Amino acid sequence: MEKLYTIPLRKEFQKAPNYRRTSRAIIAIRNFIKKHMKNENVKIGKYLNLEMWKHGRKNPPPRIKVKAVLEKIKDKNKEIEYVIVELPHIKIELPKKKTKKEEKKEQVMETKEEEHKTEEEKEKHEVLQKEMPREQQPNKDVAGKPKKEPKIKNKQMIIGRTSKK
Repeated sequence: MEKLYTIPLRKEFQKAPNYRRTSRAIIAIRNFIKKHMKNENVKIGKYLNLEMWKHGRKNPPPRIKVKAVLEKIKDKNKEIEYVIVELPHIKIELPKKKTKKEEKKEQVMETKEEEHKTEEEKEKHEVLQKEMPREQQPNKDVAGKPKKEPKIKNKQMIIGRTSKK
């Protein structure tokens, strides 16, 4: 289902401070569409968002024409409805349905990535085990107390010409 609306925004964004006007106008668009399309899931389109923010956060357009499209997506056991809002002359790209072949390819790629990660983790673990014996030996004095490591003072260097020698 597709509908065209002209949304009045001036009364809404005048209620907000001037540095929040455009974000308040976006909220007004979302609320308008929720009310008129009777759906809680609203997605603002990329080009509509850019159009709203074109003149900055302090100066949104007083009204805007939009196209609202109701979409249904089937998840595993659920059917989700949401509304996509975009400028009227922009074609709305719907998410493509995945075929079984594409799903299998994704699963294979994920398993390969997991195997690669486990190999890297094993290598890191081996390297850490080789370094651990050095770190586990604490610096102890003859009396059994730990030695204090000497502090190295970094002398600040003067760069460039100065009058001091």
